[in-house]
Amino acid sequence: MLSSRNPFYPMRSLIIFFATGIYSGYSPIAPGTAGSVVGLAVVWLGFGPLWMHSPALCLIVFAIAFAIACWISDRAEKIFDQHDDSRIVIDEVLGMAATMFGNPLTVGCLILGFILFRAADVIKPWPANLIDRRVRNGAGVMLDDLAAAIYANIVLQVIVRVL
Repeated sequence: MLSSRNPFYPMRSLIIFFATGIYSGYSPIAPGTAGSVVGLAVVWLGFGPLWMHSPALCLIVFAIAFAIACWISDRAEKIFDQHDDSRIVIDEVLGMAATMFGNPLTVGCLILGFILFRAADVIKPWPANLIDRRVRNGAGVMLDDLAAAIYANIVLQVIVRVL
C-alpha cells in the first residue's frame, strides 16, 4: 500500500527535505532558529530579487509557496506522527520571507528582521497563540508563524521608517 508512512513512498524524501528546511530542522539545538537562517537565505537569493523585480509577482509566488507548504507540513506531520513536530521548519522559512516583505534587504535589516521574527514566533502574540492552539494540520503549522511574521514585519517597517 502506498502511504506517507511507507518508507518507499516516492514523495516521502521530498516532503522531509522541504518540511525540514533542507534538513535544518534536524538541528539538535533550536531547529526553528536554524530554519529561520535557511529563510534568510531564501529571502536573500529568491524572494528579495523577485520583490525588486515585481512586488505583485513576489506576493503571488509567496501565496503559492505558502499553499504548497501547508500541504507539505500536513504530510510531514503524518510522517513524523506529531502535530507541529520541531523538525518541521518550513513555517520558519516562509515566516522569514513574510517578515522581510517590503523591507530593505540590508544586513542590518535582515538581522533585525530575524530577531523580531524569532521573538514573535516564540512569544506568539494574539492571534498566533490562538492559531497555534486551535488550528490543526498543515494550515495550523503555517498560519501561526505567518501571524508572528506579520507582527515582525510591521515592527520592522516602523523601525526602518523612524530611523
